Amino acid sequence: MNESSAHQRVSRRRLVLAFAIAGLADALSILLVLAPPAQWVVDLATAALLFLVLGRQWMLLPGLIMEAIPGLYVFPFWVLVVAAIAAGRITRSKRDVSGPKP
Repeated sequence: MNESSAHQRVSRRRLVLAFAIAGLADALSILLVLAPPAQWVVDLATAALLFLVLGRQWMLLPGLIMEAIPGLYVFPFWVLVVAAIAAGRITRSKRDVSGPKP
């Protein structure tokens, strides 16, 4: 299986579910600001759930790394990661429809 076929298999329904998971995780990160171990558990669970929902997406790893850096939890990195995956899916589908340029 190549990378482009993995991106094409992410359905709209899975993206909506991934956005919901990412939004909930980012909200929990802000609420758990005084409990770093709980934040780590939430971030690992989020990465695992997004991996299950979206499949093998390499962009999940930088999101997990950014969430591990203290003080950066105020940015919605999980939502940004899912948005980047969705943008890649849209770009790839447009490229596939238009075909190669001569």
